[in-house]
Amino acid sequence: MSATSDTVAASPEERTGSFPSLAEAFPTWMRIALLSFGGPAGQIAVMHRILVVEKHWISESRFLHALNYCMLLPGPEAHQLAVYVGWLMHRTRGGIISGTLFVLPGVVSLGILSVIYAAYGQVGLVSAVFFGLKAAVLAIVLEAVVRIGRRALRSPAHIGIAALAFIGIFAFGAPFPLIILIAGLAGYAGLRIGSRWFEFAPAHGAGKSSVDAPGLTDRALADRTPDHIRPSWRRFVKVALIGGMIWFAPLILLFLIGQRGSVFTTIALFNSKMAVVTFGGAYAVLAYMAQQAVDFYHWLKPGEMLVGLGFAETTPGPLISVVQFVGFMAAYRHATGLTPMAAGTLGGLIAMWATFVPSFLWIFLGGPYVEALMDNKALSAALSAITGAVVGVILNLTVWFALHSLFGQLVEIRSLGLSLNIPVWNTINLATLAIMLAAMVAIFRFKVGMIPVLLGSCLTGIGFYFFHIGV
Repeated sequence: MSATSDTVAASPEERTGSFPSLAEAFPTWMRIALLSFGGPAGQIAVMHRILVVEKHWISESRFLHALNYCMLLPGPEAHQLAVYVGWLMHRTRGGIISGTLFVLPGVVSLGILSVIYAAYGQVGLVSAVFFGLKAAVLAIVLEAVVRIGRRALRSPAHIGIAALAFIGIFAFGAPFPLIILIAGLAGYAGLRIGSRWFEFAPAHGAGKSSVDAPGLTDRALADRTPDHIRPSWRRFVKVALIGGMIWFAPLILLFLIGQRGSVFTTIALFNSKMAVVTFGGAYAVLAYMAQQAVDFYHWLKPGEMLVGLGFAETTPGPLISVVQFVGFMAAYRHATGLTPMAAGTLGGLIAMWATFVPSFLWIFLGGPYVEALMDNKALSAALSAITGAVVGVILNLTVWFALHSLFGQLVEIRSLGLSLNIPVWNTINLATLAIMLAAMVAIFRFKVGMIPVLLGSCLTGIGFYFFHIGV
């Protein structure tokens, strides 16, 4: 098959016309999980390629409709999208399996990397590897801005919303829920007054062969509407009660065994709060988490936050899995009654539980109502405008990380509502800048893959270490 071809050979499911069972779908979800590198932009691209173009399990329009809903939710949108499609196809069990598989490889690999970093991260040569790694991550996050922007910014109106969202959150510290509300209202009002700039349309290059083609799920739902997709207040209350108990189970247990003031309880509370207040997808979550973990709790340094982000970038699974590294280091350094490694492992798992369990809950609660609004053009316009605002938030994260990694000192300026961190230019780390620029050239000019870029950056960091440059 040609690499440039938009057509893909029909899958076994499509050839037979049958709907894949949960057992038949299991290997596909595992494949998606193992290929889910590069943050939400890369993970969404992988899911689109496999679920829409290759397997034809879901149509382009339904995929984008689900994606826009997930962008609206607090938490990691790529994970929520996997849960949504699994739930749509195979009910609650399908959503649990697709969502769990999506994070499982990352839990294992990040746990191992966290142990290695805690044990050897301060050794000179290992520090040099991480030095190169975190410099390259800046280029990868910038590429994510471009990739998501190409899909989300479909008109001058969406570009303007993204720009205003960036200015609002970067220069004025505007709360993201307010930005979301204004963007959604703008999209809705724009469509109502007849502006074509706010009309919902698939992003350019989203997969020409699959646009408007119904997938297996769409054809199955056209024949009949399964019970789990029909909105029901009785089911809503049941799911909310059971899901809430599962979500807060570790926190309740910690209180019961007298760990109310422990670092484990703080990790559980922090990540549970983060799961409900951090709108805007994984990158928006990272901006909030980095500032809190570094500046408020003092669990780790800005450079270590970039190390954790580099780990999450180089392992399969959601980028927000970096919470496992943060939870590990927090508990490792504040171990009480356990060995540091055991405490760190437990802290990382608690952080992952509190972060990802809510994603299942949001989908199981809201999915039926989102499906009922599938053909609502006003809602689609509002969601598209919100997705544009998310691009501005992602850009804010890129600038935040760049400032904290390139410069040794920042000066905070507060005046007339402005809240800016201005770099002290003579504190710039030229070695970090050199690796970042080289990574950007490799990614944007020569289209080098993420893993080779990160490997090359790590090797460069080792070279700088031996020559005593910047490390």
